[in-house]
Amino acid sequence: MMQGLIVNALHAGYRRREIISGMDLPPVTDGSLVALLGANAAGKSTLLKAIAGLVRAGGRIELDGEALDRLPHAERMRRVGYLPQALPQSTSLVVYETLLASARATRAEVGREQSDAAIETVLDTLGLRDLALRRLDELSGGQRQMVGLAQVVVRAPRLMLLDEPTSALDLRWQLNVLQSVRNLTRESRCVCMVAIHDLNLALRYSDMVVVLHEGRLLAAGEPAKVMNSDVLRAAYGIEGRVEACSYGYPIVLADRAA
Repeated sequence: MMQGLIVNALHAGYRRREIISGMDLPPVTDGSLVALLGANAAGKSTLLKAIAGLVRAGGRIELDGEALDRLPHAERMRRVGYLPQALPQSTSLVVYETLLASARATRAEVGREQSDAAIETVLDTLGLRDLALRRLDELSGGQRQMVGLAQVVVRAPRLMLLDEPTSALDLRWQLNVLQSVRNLTRESRCVCMVAIHDLNLALRYSDMVVVLHEGRLLAAGEPAKVMNSDVLRAAYGIEGRVEACSYGYPIVLADRAA
């Protein structure tokens, strides 16, 4: 039995409108961070929601050899952690309380001591200790986005689905988030899919990129091998290049709109 994620012949959409039609993704093995790339309305969010079971979907979606759509709802929630684009709701609860609720929501059998230990680890991993006793309604948008990520991470799901987790963050926190998520993915041997617009961060931190265009798969594979001038033109409508920086990281240079 393969440990990881398989998505084949995926159809997904909203009511009468199908966004994704017959999509096959390469198998994603344990410990992999996958960056979902593509222009606005390419289908990135729909793909994440389909895997999470939040929109109408058909086809084969398996995690560790088990079909996710055949699992009881509670079990699917245990295994899959989903972070939407929307920020966590403002509330008078402090950050620690929201993390405790998340840690216990899908694992009621976990004791308070174990939950507290998990929260302490996440606060240190994501650099959020200073926010632990702050109320959510006192936090900035970027801070609330970090708390949303922490609510997913503290549950330790087998599959993390993160929809633009860095959109409200400054550059320092973008780097912190992606480095932390990559480390967590590798250490826990889970699978993580991240929808992201920053191509250079995606190329630097991901093990695989999946490029979507108008609801179909345009390209997928190792970042440095997949991203090229042709893919940039087809996916984003730009003339651009991929070159290596002085540290050897691939970087995208956008020259002009095509």
